[in-house]
Amino acid sequence: MNLFIQQSIHINFIKIGGVTNSSVLQIGSAGIIKPSAHLYNTGGFTKPAPTAIQPTEQILAPSVPLQAPVT
Repeated sequence: MNLFIQQSIHINFIKIGGVTNSSVLQIGSAGIIKPSAHLYNTGGFTKPAPTAIQPTEQILAPSVPLQAPVT
């Protein structure tokens, strides 16, 4: 059975709360969406990553220069 759909979609505002692995956002009809998730160890790692080094001094300024607030 063939089904033909003609649609007109107008989105004024869309808010997406979160995106995770295998998330699917579908707007309108797209036929069949088959979810798929694949995990690959392309680096050939065999054990967990080492723990991060904690900074020895407190950083008081941002690492990237920021624009001053506009009032």
